[in-house]
Amino acid sequence: MQLLQTTFAQHLDLSPTQIDAILTKPLNQVLESPELQHELNSLDTDLLRQTLPTAGTVLAQELPPFYNWLKHELHVQRVPDTPEHTTKWVIGFLNNQESLTNLVNLHRPVPRLALEAAVPRLVELFAGVEDDRVKQEWQKAIAALCLILVVDAREQHP
Repeated sequence: MQLLQTTFAQHLDLSPTQIDAILTKPLNQVLESPELQHELNSLDTDLLRQTLPTAGTVLAQELPPFYNWLKHELHVQRVPDTPEHTTKWVIGFLNNQESLTNLVNLHRPVPRLALEAAVPRLVELFAGVEDDRVKQEWQKAIAALCLILVVDAREQHP
């Protein structure tokens, strides 16, 4: 739990107090909150779009072991076979073709504790990106999206 909050505080422009408050709110309030809107609006979507090939390479390389960890260590039942769906979803989101609601619905079957344990590791998939600006922007984007997933998981399974 502490690692989860540390991950959010490290990669988002939110204090630990703000993160704690967000994690206790219902999803609909969080989606409309100025804090989340600020985080999403502050993403450098041009940089993210320009570096989609980098992200695609990272995801293609790092997601299979991550999925294996989810399946075998966290016992998540429904784990993708390949990283392609994640890459396509990220591209769709950045191109305004995928919604946060769809992201939430896709992840509802993931048990809350597994989801919370997975967030820090997922954000760190981009730690090996050499360009610090690119690395930080991708980690921020993944952290912001994961924050929404954790809020929903906590609302669904208090």
